Amino acid sequence: MNIDWWAILGVILGVLVIAGFLLAIFIFFTVLLGVRKLHRRGPNSARSLEERVGQGQLARFLPPTAPRGRVDQLQTPELLEAAARKSS
Repeated sequence: MNIDWWAILGVILGVLVIAGFLLAIFIFFTVLLGVRKLHRRGPNSARSLEERVGQGQLARFLPPTAPRGRVDQLQTPELLEAAARKSS
């Protein structure tokens, strides 16, 4: 059995080149998108919730009884029935 070392070396070298190329593309796009994130945006845009709300202010959250969209999930028939059974 004769092992062709040049073929094995070529396969290893090919895998390393492909992995390096993919890593370079990943790093390039990560840096490119990271730099774009730092650019100035419109007057009503914010990068984070703290930037939107303000430094000294706290975010106001909805109470648990506030309706959530088209269906109020806290007032479903199943939950109302379970609460009625629990209270009686």
